[in-house]
Amino acid sequence: MTVQELIRQLKKGELPPLVLLLGTEQALVDQALAALKAVIPPDQQTMNYATYDMRQTAVGVALDDAASPPFFGDWREVVISDPYFLTGEKPKSGPEHDVQGLEAYFKQPAPSTVMVVVAPYEKLDARKNVVKALNRSAKIVNVAPLDQRAAEAAVQRELKAQHLQITPDALNALVQRTAGEYTAMVHELPKLKLYAAEGATIDAAAVDELVPKALTDRVFDLVDAVVRKNTTQALSLYRDLLLQKEEPIHLNALLVMQFRLLLQVQILAKKGYSQGDIQQTLKVHPFRIKKALQEIRRVDGKTLRRAFSGLVATETAMKTGRVDKNLAFELFVLQYTSGQKITLGA
Repeated sequence: MTVQELIRQLKKGELPPLVLLLGTEQALVDQALAALKAVIPPDQQTMNYATYDMRQTAVGVALDDAASPPFFGDWREVVISDPYFLTGEKPKSGPEHDVQGLEAYFKQPAPSTVMVVVAPYEKLDARKNVVKALNRSAKIVNVAPLDQRAAEAAVQRELKAQHLQITPDALNALVQRTAGEYTAMVHELPKLKLYAAEGATIDAAAVDELVPKALTDRVFDLVDAVVRKNTTQALSLYRDLLLQKEEPIHLNALLVMQFRLLLQVQILAKKGYSQGDIQQTLKVHPFRIKKALQEIRRVDGKTLRRAFSGLVATETAMKTGRVDKNLAFELFVLQYTSGQKITLGA
């Protein structure tokens, strides 16, 4: 079930006693939770609506609440968030959870309570009895990350519902600025809606003016400059990031991660993997795979490996103090683009 299908069902007055929100797209989680919370009238929410973080509170507390009848109302709603014990995670510390009690509740939910299980994970541990009971009884709502096409469609749908227009170029610019992440797009929409409130069409210029580039997008630009061996642009982009208070070691780690991704994508592409197959194999957002496929057309594997190993050496030199961390990347760029042997801190 999608979030939109859940919302339509709730509007019809069909209230499932048990709902599982499974996935990591926060904007979809927020939309589902807002629709579910609206089931409880605002003047009853203080007594009949509660949310419990399983990292902080024992599930038994939530179960006691769920078993209680509504207070001067028709429904009680109990939200259980981050139930890590439904996955394979084994935390070193935390509350003592009555998992057997939760399993029993899943098998027979209280008729006047809506229990919402918010599981911000790709999947649950299907071998566990408690998960089996949850899957059998719950309305499962898919809140997994949207691909680029679905994210664009969702943004257009939301704007259209408010009689606002966005040009194709502006939508593409929004995707670029947010690395294709739907949650990031939703975060930027209020500014764009305000811009268009007086009837203006949201165009690319408006997006350029109102939506800042995400760090990941700026790192893409930096990677592109390094791949093309454009020393001037690479150093300019890097210094701009430092002026924006980004930590050199963190930036270098992001670059290492991105070049590792380029190598992985290049290897899989040479083996004949499609874009979708690569995304499934690497478990990386589709937008990043699309960008990586565009990037690897410009560079051979030997050059990518040289850049990757040079950045790893740069990271080591930073962390060990052999090179000033603010200068280490600049030294790497100068040695890499000139074809010199990379000897940072040697």
